[in-house]
Amino acid sequence: MGGAPVPAAAQPFAAELLLAAQDVRIAFFDVDGVLTDGGVYFTEGGETLKRFSILDGQGLKLLRSAGIEPAVITGRDSKPLRVRLEALGVQHVRYGTEDKLPAAQAMLKALGLDWPQVAAMGDDWPDLPVLGRAALAVAPPNAHVEVRAIAHHVTRARGGEGAAREFCDLLLTAGGHYQRLLDAARGPRP
Repeated sequence: MGGAPVPAAAQPFAAELLLAAQDVRIAFFDVDGVLTDGGVYFTEGGETLKRFSILDGQGLKLLRSAGIEPAVITGRDSKPLRVRLEALGVQHVRYGTEDKLPAAQAMLKALGLDWPQVAAMGDDWPDLPVLGRAALAVAPPNAHVEVRAIAHHVTRARGGEGAAREFCDLLLTAGGHYQRLLDAARGPRP
């Protein structure tokens, strides 16, 4: 009949973080140190290899399903990175740029959005201009000290090990989408 009660979401986020994130419509991500562990691996032939977390990828997909655009601005460009972002359906990407603020402003203009609707996650100095303007700035614990100093939230998980998923879960919770998406993932109850 009723079965066991369905547990509530297990994500505890501070009220001030949820308030800062409630109007977010776009989330900017750095790649190395955020979506990856920050290491750059090269094969003997010089090919670049990257390790991505499946948890983080699912988080980006969930953002899109909730109407929050994931966007990537990265100083690097590589085939593995392009393949991964394409597989995740990330449509707003700027590769090979260290000057991230103009790239972010161009994306915002194209989407008709402004800084109060922005959340951002980064780990090093090139991310500071975007993080400093975002309504919600997040960093992984392996971020540079100056980035952690301006972040509104430092994730428990490290970059490339679920930090981006934690950021996504925060945005989904703030926007009122998390429980609905979790219930849908759990499927119908007997």
